[in-house]
Amino acid sequence: NQAVVERWCTRGDAGALERAVVNLLDNAVKFAPPGTQVDVGLAGGEVTVRDRGPGVPPEELPHVFERFWRSPSARSMPGSGLGLAIAARAVREAGGSVALEVPPDGVGALARLRLPGAWAA
Repeated sequence: NQAVVERWCTRGDAGALERAVVNLLDNAVKFAPPGTQVDVGLAGGEVTVRDRGPGVPPEELPHVFERFWRSPSARSMPGSGLGLAIAARAVREAGGSVALEVPPDGVGALARLRLPGAWAA
């Protein structure tokens, strides 16, 4: 697995923001096929998590951050449908945004979590 990291300082509930990042990582690992790479990055206040799993159909993307919503293809997987909703709430409360999108190559899912703040030395 590959990680690109740049220090970033932001204000917010540290525990809730940690949980938000962990939820994104958990989803990537849960849906990534065994032996495939999960890419994680932090640059300019944006955390990116990209897997190479089945992805989310574009028509379902507007719903992924709703409480208890689960993609029909993921309903047989463990989980309650709360992880991404919890992540979105924590990020919004810190003044940021979170989105899930189809990567440019169309394989898997790409999560982008953006937080206000400043680069830290």
